[in-house]
Amino acid sequence: GFRHYTVNSCEFNSSKLNDIEYTHSYYYNKLEYVRLSSSVRKYVGYTEFGIKNAEEWNNGPEVITRRGEKERYCFRNVGNDVEAALTKS
Repeated sequence: GFRHYTVNSCEFNSSKLNDIEYTHSYYYNKLEYVRLSSSVRKYVGYTEFGIKNAEEWNNGPEVITRRGEKERYCFRNVGNDVEAALTKS
């Protein structure tokens, strides 16, 4: 069968919101076809299908909704992740 999934990730070196990079990626059969990055602030397609989706999503409400995910998804949890990493080191 075919496999379609999304991945949210946060990369950070400090607890400052400006230093956090949020990405929301879409995969189909292990191939990433479109991604939203908080530094680019829009969807970027990597395949023909991804490019078409990115163009449509960048002109719709999806991109505006996802722009707030960095604050909601990453910043809420950065303190927990930093604390867990410090206790293991």
